[in-house]
Amino acid sequence: MNFLAHIYLSGDNTAITIGNFMADGIKGKRYAKYPKDIQIGILLHREIDTFTDAHPTVRMSTKRLHKNYGHYSGVIVDILYDHFLAKNWSHYSDTPLDVYIDNFYEDLKAHFTILPVRIQKMMPYMISDNWLLSYAKIDGIQKVLNGMNRRTKNISGMHKATDELQEYYEEFEEEFTDFFEELRAFSNEKLVMLQHMYALM
Repeated sequence: MNFLAHIYLSGDNTAITIGNFMADGIKGKRYAKYPKDIQIGILLHREIDTFTDAHPTVRMSTKRLHKNYGHYSGVIVDILYDHFLAKNWSHYSDTPLDVYIDNFYEDLKAHFTILPVRIQKMMPYMISDNWLLSYAKIDGIQKVLNGMNRRTKNISGMHKATDELQEYYEEFEEEFTDFFEELRAFSNEKLVMLQHMYALM
């Protein structure tokens, strides 16, 4: 899953949310140097990624893209799924998306010093261009895919994936909706388990 889903699946604990958001920048056991709730967020992120990568519904989505994008298909599906989460946000939260995102940006600024350097460098662009809110529109997804394609030195061709998004829009949305219900239940269970485990430490 991409940024918005990871943030949403963290629950109401700010430190867990920050840990989940920054987890890709923390390799191996380096998470252990962070405060307890940040650690929980990092470990939750890893559990979410493992569950997502192995899920048959997600694999249906990636298979649709594999011919044109190869091993980049999974990255693209993560981004497309964030689109459907943003687009259908009112189904998942009573807080309006723009308010939810602005609150997250403020929390991110407050935790700037503990963020990995790569995320510290990315954060100003993320906020100024409001990446998370832009996911709700296809134009916003196009900008994200354009940036990802540039980072692969234009090898991936990811910028073309909005063609498949529009062609198979209903299929992708149905797959996201079915999968996300399972992912929410899984994430809630793992979060409770991690919090209980850390409470005993």
